[in-house]
Amino acid sequence: MIKKGIILAGGMGTRMSPLTKAVNKQLLPIYDKPLIYYPLSILMLAKIKDILIIVNKGQLNQYKKLLPSGKNLGLRLTFKEQDKPRGLPDAFILGEKFINNSNVAMILGDNFFYGQNLSRLLNNCAKLKVGAKIILHNVQNPELFGVAKINLRNKKIIKIIEKPKKFFSNQAITGLYFFDKNVVNYSKKLKPSKRGELEIIDLINQYKKKNKLSAEFIGRGGAWLDTGSISDYYKTSAFVQAVENRQGLKIACIEEIALLNGWVKKKEVKNQIKFYGNCEYSDYLKKLIK
Repeated sequence: MIKKGIILAGGMGTRMSPLTKAVNKQLLPIYDKPLIYYPLSILMLAKIKDILIIVNKGQLNQYKKLLPSGKNLGLRLTFKEQDKPRGLPDAFILGEKFINNSNVAMILGDNFFYGQNLSRLLNNCAKLKVGAKIILHNVQNPELFGVAKINLRNKKIIKIIEKPKKFFSNQAITGLYFFDKNVVNYSKKLKPSKRGELEIIDLINQYKKKNKLSAEFIGRGGAWLDTGSISDYYKTSAFVQAVENRQGLKIACIEEIALLNGWVKKKEVKNQIKFYGNCEYSDYLKKLIK
């Protein structure tokens, strides 16, 4: 079972400048809540309570204002600063002490996931004991992503190509990964690519070479969105607004997830209401504990 998770909320967010000059991208709003709530909610849906959030150097206080403690969410939150981006696998090297020879999940701080069967998929992935598991999603423009060709019968990966020039597969590798305890050692053995960073594809291929890599799929009706650019950022915000306003339910309400998971009681939710103050989000929380 995977009981630990990492949110990689570093990076310079240069594609969203000047918005990100003063504020970390993951603290900007996606409709009615900070972006960081969305990847946090995904780990919580996977029943992961012990979470490390990796942030840019100098931005730790901003995060602690928003998430001063995981107590009212039933979480154990740890923060670590990253002085500069060194590639996604660097998160496991930075988090070696936190991981402590355990299996671990990692989600990118700017990725958004949504779907009716998402909780079931996440809980299946969290049962990982050995190897690695990636999450795939159909895309219209596979040349922009790392893509995987798989054996549909056993869900084993046949081949992975980063941003293929010719059509290879339309199954893009999303920013959510599940690894066994070997991930730290594998990450340490990686060599920087031509752009000077450790590459997640190289890490994934370490598991593939040992025939210990498998995949799950976000099927029809599910959504995976990347908020890396201003255009994609606002598309994601509009998506959340449309769904929430139609259903009257909130996406990525971390207090609601904690309550449904049985991690907190009404008292902790009331503490969160006091923390947020008089706002629409607090009004929603009040309805949960009536």
